[in-house]
Amino acid sequence: MIPTISSLQKRDLNHVWHPCSQMKDYEDFPPIVIKSGKGIYLYDENGKQYIDAISSWWVNLFGHANERISTALANQAFQLEHVIFANFTHEPGIFLAEKLVEVTPDGLTKVFFADNGSSAIEVALKMSFQYHMQKNKPQKKRFLALTDAYHGETLGALSVGGVGLYNEVFQPLLLDTVRAQGPDCFRCPFNERPDSCCTQCMSYVEEKFKTHHEELTAIIIEPLIQAAAGMKMYPPTYLKKLKELCLQYDVHLIADEVAVGFGRTGTMFACEQAGITPDFMCLSKGLTGGYLPLSAVLTTDDVYDAFYDDYETMKAFLHSHSYTGNPLACRVALEVLHIFEDEHYIDEIHVKSTYMKELASKRFDHHPYVGEYRQTGMVGAIELVKNKETKEPFPSGERIGYKIYQIALKKGLLLRPLGNILYFMPPYVITKEEIKMVIDTTNEAIEEYFEHDHACMKVHEYE
Repeated sequence: MIPTISSLQKRDLNHVWHPCSQMKDYEDFPPIVIKSGKGIYLYDENGKQYIDAISSWWVNLFGHANERISTALANQAFQLEHVIFANFTHEPGIFLAEKLVEVTPDGLTKVFFADNGSSAIEVALKMSFQYHMQKNKPQKKRFLALTDAYHGETLGALSVGGVGLYNEVFQPLLLDTVRAQGPDCFRCPFNERPDSCCTQCMSYVEEKFKTHHEELTAIIIEPLIQAAAGMKMYPPTYLKKLKELCLQYDVHLIADEVAVGFGRTGTMFACEQAGITPDFMCLSKGLTGGYLPLSAVLTTDDVYDAFYDDYETMKAFLHSHSYTGNPLACRVALEVLHIFEDEHYIDEIHVKSTYMKELASKRFDHHPYVGEYRQTGMVGAIELVKNKETKEPFPSGERIGYKIYQIALKKGLLLRPLGNILYFMPPYVITKEEIKMVIDTTNEAIEEYFEHDHACMKVHEYE
């Protein structure tokens, strides 16, 4: 039976096409109407509260309705809401660019603003290609990407993505990308242990460099965590070796830190843990603390100088967005960086992530259907498997993650699964007590599913 739904839900379903959804699912499980949020909590139209354990699609850093960020936004709105960013500028954009250069790895000196993560990827791809064209290397026109990569859903971003769920249907429209086998520490083909990994899987990438380096303009990577692939995590040594290959073969390194930047991995940026500076760093999501769309691509003087010339040479980077450098978004992002600085949140992340890992490991490591609990910084992931010994996954058609997500929602916890992987990526303002609530409730939802729904399924199989 279809549950009783409110007038707002009915109106929503009349006209709204929701992202990353099969809309038919909403007939049985209509969208939850959220009226407000505060801290780590969301409140629906009936007053029920939900812990936002995924930071509302990984964007929220310091809690909903954060007083400092809201005040900064309100003040800016009464001063300047928007102005064309070609031949004009403003203080929020200038100050934000300066601050981003200050906090990102050394050598990233120039900032190009866009308005979402996919757009940032497009900017980096185009800059890299045009750079080599203007350096008289027209043969360098292909990109190298990893299997299971995710970099966004515009056509260029899909071209360097490797998750078939998102890009398979669009293959006839996509760029001809070179693909290398990416790291898979949980199902490592070399049987390496995470705590003693020698990153032998880098051989897959090295082989592609040797074969294709003359035609490669850049390799793009999600540092430390392949997020949409199921929070696949790998060690910093992989990045370090990759940077060495890029220097050896004259190939740009594009670091897609859209999901993993701004403290998610335990350092301000994931690349820091490998001690590397990419040629391009793409930032978005947490950049504005979940308030407004904004992205930034940081690059080097070397890249910038290849575009700097007299107008007649037509070497300028002619890429633009109407909302490039929006003052409201820039002012909010600047406040986010001030909060990191003023309130020492990286130290807070270290303490909370250690507690989260200890608690989650005790709870899930010995569960018969948990193949692995893995964590980097404040990102934790539970991989559910059919067979713990062989690591055999559950069939995707069973939608186990989705069903546990539904159970958790009834218990007041928002977990959006990635296939059979459940993950935590909470706002940093979460307390230890609330971390415990998240883990306990997740465990209850998992237990409820396997004690009831999965048991019923097994009975049905044998009938």
